[in-house]
Amino acid sequence: MGTAADALEKTGVTVRDAGDDDAVAGVRPRWVALPESAEEVAALMRASAEQDLAVVPVGGGTKLHWGLPPERCDLLIDTCCLTAPAEHAAGDMVVRVAAGTTMEELAALLARNGQELALDVPLEGATVGGTLATATAGPRRFRYGTARDLLIGITVVLADGTVARSGGKVVKNVAGYDLGKLFTGSYGTLGVIAEATFRLHPIPAARRWVTAAVAPGRLAAHSLALAASQAEPSAIELDWPAGGPATLSVLVEGAAADGRARTVLDLIGEGRIEDEPPPWWGRLPGGEGGEGDWSDGSDGSDRSDGSYESVAEALVELRVPPSRAADALAALPRPAETSVRGALASGVLLLAPPPGAALPAYVTALRAAVREHGARAVVLAAPDPAALDMWGETGALPLLRRVKERFDPGRRMSPGRFVGGI
Repeated sequence: MGTAADALEKTGVTVRDAGDDDAVAGVRPRWVALPESAEEVAALMRASAEQDLAVVPVGGGTKLHWGLPPERCDLLIDTCCLTAPAEHAAGDMVVRVAAGTTMEELAALLARNGQELALDVPLEGATVGGTLATATAGPRRFRYGTARDLLIGITVVLADGTVARSGGKVVKNVAGYDLGKLFTGSYGTLGVIAEATFRLHPIPAARRWVTAAVAPGRLAAHSLALAASQAEPSAIELDWPAGGPATLSVLVEGAAADGRARTVLDLIGEGRIEDEPPPWWGRLPGGEGGEGDWSDGSDGSDRSDGSYESVAEALVELRVPPSRAADALAALPRPAETSVRGALASGVLLLAPPPGAALPAYVTALRAAVREHGARAVVLAAPDPAALDMWGETGALPLLRRVKERFDPGRRMSPGRFVGGI
């Protein structure tokens, strides 16, 4: 065993040799560590700092193919064993939960007390830490906000092994920084998320979905009218599969859900009211019903359990002012071959480009077409991410680089995974 392997072994943490299924966007690490606490993560980070090892954190592995491949990856820190019992203060509507807990496990725990974390995660098996690291949010972001909005405290382990805490009931912090906001959406480039504290909401007494086929030219008008209506929808979602009709589905929640659903139906002018969401609700675009993730395990993205269906080769996130969403969608290159799904009223839409399209050329044309409508396109995942500009123009890049330098001066945390090669 070499010096680096010896250093990792001395931490007392379970460490194994990596296999092909552990690859991060095609880059295979040398080792995989399975820490069971923040303290064990800290020990691994100290050993990695001493040996100059590049570290990539992973949760459920459902989004390891998102972002750019790391420039190097020596140690994969798998947080699957960071599953200490959650602290659910039901009276305060707050929960503190370990990063390796899956979102399904957390939902089941909270439901026992009639509460929920109002994030709709589209990928089965996603963990709390991975959801934060990729800033994943679903349809109800319109009413409740995103992971960043619902997070009130976080515990992280920095590149040098420092355990830092921010928000909630704790007082130790990294002076001058809101760790929760920085680490949400950081793709593991600043440190390892070990624990998170969220504010919760009561599970609504009732939910109704109003679903209708809508003419593309009416999408923006319907969305704006619904968003401002007294029906107070929790989500206004669009599903527009390649070659198919555009469908709008609106969620209303609460004791008066039936009456508010009828208000929504009157506003749209047609459609149906249902007690269950449409099959595509909250799923990624590009497949029938959008079930599951897009990987069969061949790239290691789902920890090789074979539970996900391959539904798209690439995924693009389009952010656009809601009032201009319809114009931006009409301007898409090859619109009839592009599948679209997402939060229309929030202006956050996911695109599955045409299968077999020359992705660099498609993305370039897409950005040029939607720029005049105030939209920005980010490629979340692609078969060959190195062949194109995943992130596009980022005005805050100098600031992001300064933050990276502050938290990871040795560029050992997921190096190159994030915007600008951070």
